[in-house]
Amino acid sequence: MEKKYVKLQTEIPGPKSNEILKRRNKFVPKGISNNCQSFVKKAQGAMVEDVDGNHYIDFAGAIGTLNVGHSHPRVVRALQEQASQFVHTGFNVMMYESYINLAERLCGLAPGDFDKQAAFFNSGAEAVENAVKIARRYTKRQGIVSFTRGFHGRTLMTMTMTSKVKPYKFGFGPFAPEVYKAPYPYDYRRPDGMSEQQYTMMIIEQFEQFLLAEVAPETIAAVVMEPVQGEGGFIVPAKAFVQLVREICTKYGILFIADEIQTGFARTGKYFAIDHFDVVPDLITISKSMGAGVPISGVIGRAEIMDAAEVGEIGGTYSGSPLGCRAALTVLDIIESENLNDRADKLGSRVIEKMQLLAERFACIGDVRGLGAMCAMEIVKDRQSKTPDKEAVGKIVKAAGERGLMLLSAGLFGNVIRILMPLTITDDQLEEGLQILEEAIEEVYLNDPALTVGGK
Repeated sequence: MEKKYVKLQTEIPGPKSNEILKRRNKFVPKGISNNCQSFVKKAQGAMVEDVDGNHYIDFAGAIGTLNVGHSHPRVVRALQEQASQFVHTGFNVMMYESYINLAERLCGLAPGDFDKQAAFFNSGAEAVENAVKIARRYTKRQGIVSFTRGFHGRTLMTMTMTSKVKPYKFGFGPFAPEVYKAPYPYDYRRPDGMSEQQYTMMIIEQFEQFLLAEVAPETIAAVVMEPVQGEGGFIVPAKAFVQLVREICTKYGILFIADEIQTGFARTGKYFAIDHFDVVPDLITISKSMGAGVPISGVIGRAEIMDAAEVGEIGGTYSGSPLGCRAALTVLDIIESENLNDRADKLGSRVIEKMQLLAERFACIGDVRGLGAMCAMEIVKDRQSKTPDKEAVGKIVKAAGERGLMLLSAGLFGNVIRILMPLTITDDQLEEGLQILEEAIEEVYLNDPALTVGGK
């Protein structure tokens, strides 16, 4: 396939990027990771150009932040207009109507036939932190339950809630107290001979035993669940599991919090992924694609819960900034006018179809999964043992990057390739990106017959 969109003028990284990289290594700590070693010059839609003139197709979307694409013209206009009026007053100093407009609109979109309220913050981790604060304030309980392989952020509380030790937690303790990890289904790794229904019931039984062995349900303020685990490997739980957890929460007066930071704003084909499971959460955390790249996050929830905090107990200097609110309102307009929920379904179907075709060629692909346009494939050493192959994923991501495709890995074992392209990507750009993905896998595997389907 002739490359129409990817244009590589130099090796990646190119000479200009390498010069900036030297300065980066001198003045920026190594603890901040960089997936791509090049430096961006400009970006539009699903395309990125670096300082050396290389053009990339973006399948990373700033880790799911750009569902409406890079520099969408309507977002740019809204930001320019807002900046020309005022950049910031601090909502707790002098209010602005865009904050109210955004809260009103999101409360109308969020699931649940009850009065809702919304509060806005800066980052996804900050949204989770505030959801925990609100839940504790309302329930007068302290315990917080998250799930194995879950990711909720890098602050003290959210790092504690996050399941992966390295690189997120190792050496950063002690951690926040009264945080517990519950089991979460992983269908690809369910025991042999066990049906999905049997496996789901087994995990639910483990969850109920967890409430006996680890923490009393009467002391739990909230259970925090990603409807689809993001950093954990794009793991989609059975609908019955999510519903049964919700029922257990209701039984014991525990708040159910849906962490929609990566799954929200049309990524899965709905405004909120939790709608796929016919479950109504008490609170929802949002961020990432909410602002099209402008930092903003929020918590939406039942009005009586959200209103439990007294004046001054939640908020922050930049929380719900005017620029973030205008960007978020524009994102909602774009999702509606460009039918991005439907687009996500179509994109996801095509990506899954391509991944399944690749799985017929390469035995390294152990599983293909996803919901809407939140798609992934799991790379293993062989399909019998299902041994994770993190090293191979690193090679595939590198090979793709050298060909002009921006990719990300994920998963507790680091052996999952995840796709988070902007939902505004064109069909031709998508196909070219998928072709490059195939070429990257070929480079890593095709010369080893033991790793192709015919040689397994």
